[in-house]
Parts: sequence; structure tokens; C-alpha cells
Amino acid sequence: MTRNPDAPTVLLTAEVDGGTFRLRHASPADLPAIVALLADDAMGAAREAGEDMAPYERAFAAIDADPSHLLVVGELVPPGTAGSGSGEGTVVATFQLSFLPGISRHGAWRAQIEAVRVAGSLRGRGFGNLMVRWAIGESRRRGCTLIQLTTHKSRTAAHRFYERLGFDASHEGMKLTL
Repeated sequence: MTRNPDAPTVLLTAEVDGGTFRLRHASPADLPAIVALLADDAMGAAREAGEDMAPYERAFAAIDADPSHLLVVGELVPPGTAGSGSGEGTVVATFQLSFLPGISRHGAWRAQIEAVRVAGSLRGRGFGNLMVRWAIGESRRRGCTLIQLTTHKSRTAAHRFYERLGFDASHEGMKLTL
């Protein structure tokens, strides 16, 4: 079997109920699905709008050009097509992982995980767990000594999810909208 050189590199593959879950680097063609995932709750719906994709395209280009940032999608591939190389999956999840150098902690690198989203109809099936565990492993592989994230105070289910994965609510985060 010949591998398609244009096919994205698969970062993780897991057999799940309903097919195969694959993590891969996002492509520009994934942007509408990513924006839809970001808007898939009341909080996101108030701040995301896919009518004008130009700002998302600019952000994608900046992320994609910098090896310190990864935009990842999770796709669900129907049974029987994942191993063929031609199986097209449906994007059902996304997150961004950034690697940040720092002077504190003896010059340690840290990872920042952002915008973790799983399609509302698929939450609770383990996709978020697979994504965050992959992000933790990738952060270790790149020499990070810490992985951090923020989650809105109102997202109590997300707090429980991250705590089950070993995250500790050790700091109070602050933001200033500009």
C-alpha cells in the first residue's frame, strides 16, 4: 500500500465505540469545524462567529508557522476505513497546545493547553481524556516540566474532568479583555 504524502500525520489512534478516534494536526480545511466546536456551548456561541473566517485564517497561519504551537483536531473515522489510508473522518474535537520558555523554575519550559472542545453529542465518551493525555505526553517529550490551562469558573464539569487527570487548581487566573 502506498502512503499518500499529502495525508496528515496521525498523532494518536484509538479504537472507540463507533469507529476510530484519530488525533492529527489541523489543516486550513478544518477551520469551519473548529469554529463550530468553539461555538458549541452558550459561552462559546456568544464569542465565536463563523460568518467571517478571515480572522480565524490569520490565526491559523500564525499557529501553523510556529513550531511552538500545535492546533490539533480529533476525528471520528467510521469502522473499516481507518487503516485504508483513505478513511475520511469527521472532526469532532480540537485543542491548541503551546510550548513556552520561561526564566522561572530554573529556565523551565511549560506547556499551555487551550480551547479543548469535544462535540456536545460526544462528550463523556473519553475523547477529551485521550486528547489531554496525548498533550501531557507530548509536553513531556518536548521537555516541559509543567502543563497549565485555564477554564472558566462556571465550567464545573470541566474542573472535575481536569482534576481526574491530575490537574490541581493551584492558582487564581485573571484576564483583561482588550
